[in-house]
Amino acid sequence: MPLSLRRQIASLGLFVVVISAPNASAQMQAKAAPLDRVVVTAARFPQPFTDLVADVSVITADDIARSGADSVAELLSRVPGVEIATNGGPASTTAVFLRGANSGHTLVLIDGLRVSSSTTGATQLEAIPLSEVDHVEILRGPASSLYGADAIGGVIQIFTRRGEGAFAADASAGYGTYATAVATAGVSGAAGPLRYALQAGTRRSDGFDATTPANFVFNPDRDGYRGDSFSGDLAYRFAPEQELAAQFFHSRLNAQFDAGTPLFDDRTITTIDTYSFASRNRLASFWTSRLEAGEGDNDSLNETGSGPSRFKTRQRQYAWQNDFALTSTQLSLAIERREERVDSDTEFAVTSRNTNAVVGVAQWREGPHALQANLRHDESSQFGGRTTGALAYGYAFGGGWRATASYGTAFKAPTFNDLYFPGFSNPDLKPETAHNAEAALRYASGDISAGMVAYRNRVHDLIVFECDASFNCAPQNVENATLQGVTLELEARIAEIDVRGSIDFQRPEDDAAGNLLPRRARRHGALAMARAWGPFRIGAELTASSARFDDAANTRRMGGYALLNLSAEYALPAGWTIFARGTNVLDKSYELAADYNTPRAGVFAGARYRY
Repeated sequence: MPLSLRRQIASLGLFVVVISAPNASAQMQAKAAPLDRVVVTAARFPQPFTDLVADVSVITADDIARSGADSVAELLSRVPGVEIATNGGPASTTAVFLRGANSGHTLVLIDGLRVSSSTTGATQLEAIPLSEVDHVEILRGPASSLYGADAIGGVIQIFTRRGEGAFAADASAGYGTYATAVATAGVSGAAGPLRYALQAGTRRSDGFDATTPANFVFNPDRDGYRGDSFSGDLAYRFAPEQELAAQFFHSRLNAQFDAGTPLFDDRTITTIDTYSFASRNRLASFWTSRLEAGEGDNDSLNETGSGPSRFKTRQRQYAWQNDFALTSTQLSLAIERREERVDSDTEFAVTSRNTNAVVGVAQWREGPHALQANLRHDESSQFGGRTTGALAYGYAFGGGWRATASYGTAFKAPTFNDLYFPGFSNPDLKPETAHNAEAALRYASGDISAGMVAYRNRVHDLIVFECDASFNCAPQNVENATLQGVTLELEARIAEIDVRGSIDFQRPEDDAAGNLLPRRARRHGALAMARAWGPFRIGAELTASSARFDDAANTRRMGGYALLNLSAEYALPAGWTIFARGTNVLDKSYELAADYNTPRAGVFAGARYRY
């Protein structure tokens, strides 16, 4: 490990000790930090947040409501280890980099279903509206041993609303800069053996010009968007601990963008649909079974002056998982099948592939010790078999201190564009592979939790686009990269102020030249503080990043930035809350992608209701 990185680890470790020392803890007030969360993504079955041996963040429904974020990507940008890049506003093409990995190295799930494009390999996060999101779990580090291909950087799982408890209704509406308007409404609850949840939302904005005059596709017009969405959850418990359930999600986003055709209204219409059916059954006191079938569809229609183009991915997904709760061990065994189908007006030589998989997860706990082992084998009709695994160990020292260490492998499958796009593809490509080692030290007690994670992820056979001397261009497995870094995070209540912050020191570099990978910074972080006085609550949030480069050669530099957001809300009687927020209040000019504009100072205000 380089000396500079060791010094960073040492200094961050000292900082964790200082903020966690008893004299700091004594200043905490009565309210406990939210450590009682239950997490599913880290092991494919529910477990308390405090029992995790993996590196996980959870964004709750309350976090989302108070965040002031206008997109899933902006919400994620405040999470440790996450950076984003957008080609314009919140509805433009969006990339998420988890621990410095490529955008296609992060697996995105909606209620357990894949919704990525099999042609580009990415998920259009801009088409997933926050109005449908109940909470989000972010698992950092290679997770192919749990979920299969594409989870080199980690997994982002988005959960929609679920019905439970007494009848509840919610609604919200707001309006702000760029004529941005958002409205949502929903109901949820349970009646006898039936539970239900329905949610719907709409969003509109005139937007701003996405490109600068230096961009070769510059078009001096506003690039707005409009989107509509709805989701639902329905379950029927026909006997104690025996349940049939169905879920669905639909989102359609019509977003304008610039394609260098001034006389044409260039736009992309993205539709994401998921639906699933499940039978969840307790077959014995120690044995729970889940049989699920579902589909995730991703349909993208580009309308430009050069003519329309359409790429649609359909992924049918089947899984049977059995969880066994033994004396000190939790064992999970599952078989899965995924059927990918591509429909496009581009003629691909191959338009389908199937993947069958078997996965096992074992967790053992005894006193202060915790151990998790994952093993998975994927058999693809297109690239053959891949076996991945992970082993993680945790030890609780007492007094709130915990240490963990893990090692895991992962892979990413080549996309259909990589393999079969006419004239610019390579059917002989191999999957990219990764090997990750990490260690963490965490503290949690009363009103404070803090942690430090150090990781090193070696990625091999990266797929890059190359041209030979005759200008014959195709993707090749020619690059290797090393993603290493240290993440420090803190969540606390100090003198009635809720504080949450994180900072990442990282080196995501290609091994050949030692250059930073495009659009990734060496340092980035976020700090949020909020204070409540009875029904009134105010908050401030700072997100910052050091300089990045827009190209692999590191010649196109994008400067660092710091953005300040402010928020306020007031709880009225009878379930009403009025809110206002200011974004980028210092009117900072910055870039997330070269020659693309980003939002300047803005305001948004409205009201929400909860019955």
